[in-house]
Amino acid sequence: MPDQQTSLRPFHIAFPVDNLERARHFYGEVLGCPEGRSSEQWIDFNFFGHQIVAHCKPTAKEAAQSNPVDGHDVPVPHFGVVLTKDDWQKLAARVSAAGVKFIIEPYTRFEGQVGEQSTMFFLDPAGNALEFKAFEDLGQLFAK
Repeated sequence: MPDQQTSLRPFHIAFPVDNLERARHFYGEVLGCPEGRSSEQWIDFNFFGHQIVAHCKPTAKEAAQSNPVDGHDVPVPHFGVVLTKDDWQKLAARVSAAGVKFIIEPYTRFEGQVGEQSTMFFLDPAGNALEFKAFEDLGQLFAK
């Protein structure tokens, strides 16, 4: 298996949204993700160097569940990106200024422990849960 720290390849995920124009605004304007190809049914976004694709699926989806982590109810499923601390702080400010409601407000998780990280959770307009995190020491990403 290749060394994931030095040869990390872009990740791809396709996920459902109920309205492409709201997804276009949220991911493009609120999160600042450049738009790639699109059609009447889907939109590609450059999600911090990774490819995400919002696919229109107007039917209701299953309600999210949660698991307890460090005293918070973490929504499952969710996806996101590990950012630098500076980029994480800028994104937290940008999202907050846009009036996005946090599920879990930005805070430091596992403070003083292995895997200490800054994290925040919020929903996109279709109800997909997103997590963004940052580590002071990226070497702690997979630490036990």
